Amino acid sequence: MKKLGIAAAVFACTLLLAAPAEAKKIKSPSAAEKLAKKKVKAAVVTEVDIDYENGARVYDVSLIKGKKEYTLKYRASNGKLIEYEWDTQGIIKPYSGRKTKSRAAIKKLAKKQVKKAKISRISKQYDDGVTEYKVKMKKGSKQYKLVFHAKTGKLLEYEWKIVKKSSSSKKYIGVAKAKSIALKKVPGAKVIKVEYEKLPGAKVIKVEYDKDDGVAVYEVELVKGSMEYDLTIHAKSGKILEYDSDSRYDD
Repeated sequence: MKKLGIAAAVFACTLLLAAPAEAKKIKSPSAAEKLAKKKVKAAVVTEVDIDYENGARVYDVSLIKGKKEYTLKYRASNGKLIEYEWDTQGIIKPYSGRKTKSRAAIKKLAKKQVKKAKISRISKQYDDGVTEYKVKMKKGSKQYKLVFHAKTGKLLEYEWKIVKKSSSSKKYIGVAKAKSIALKKVPGAKVIKVEYEKLPGAKVIKVEYDKDDGVAVYEVELVKGSMEYDLTIHAKSGKILEYDSDSRYDD
């Protein structure tokens, strides 16, 4: 009888330890909504979608709070938040009369937002007449994308997602070829940095791994005189997908 009592106690403890893990699973849209509202307090949930990624169920929850629209993605199997983003809604003033902030200034702002993260790329872009800086960063298993107003330095968009390294072994043009293509586009320039995105299996030394919209690309930064250049090159075809130039001494 004593042995049976001990066995029963052990079984009960096992159930108690297993219960929290079971409770973490998301079994309904309402459960995902509850988690999202806890993460973004006082926000209004506008939509909850059920989707599948690599055969696993995920919940996408959209919320609005003030002038920000949020999207949170949860893994159904364990309730883990795997993507988090928000962007500013409404009309954004271009502030045409102001000077554009330098890349160095934007770099400092990005590092304040995500401490100890490594910046992989800063590029200038135009959206609805507004000049913006897009900053890509990485910290641990998280990949970040921050968008700043180029004139005011205000953070307009913020996003992070958990990424896993792939073990696939695809063939790409290689770093040397990417440098050659970039230098052909900007003759006489000096290559500062070559990075690649979504290039698992590539045998390259001192090149960072990243992902960008599922497209395999090389990102090359160059300087020539007072100018700085950014090129995005398709990793398989060698085609230049993006080309941007900017003064290194912008205020």
